[in-house]
Amino acid sequence: MDMPKMFGTVTVGDRGQVVIPVQARKQFRLKSGDKLVVFGKADGPIAFIPAEHFTRFLEHTSEILAKIKKASAR
Repeated sequence: MDMPKMFGTVTVGDRGQVVIPVQARKQFRLKSGDKLVVFGKADGPIAFIPAEHFTRFLEHTSEILAKIKKASAR
């Protein structure tokens, strides 16, 4: 199991922008123009997930829910 890795710190700019450290961009293959979904709690951590991964997760979850709904209707 991979352990979480710290890539450094970022500073939020005047316009709310952050720069993702180069090591993280390389590891996660992020490039200019990639979309990220931002999650977080008011008092908790913030997470960035590539939008395409989140979309695939939602599609997969929808398929599972449809199967559960179909099975429970019997």
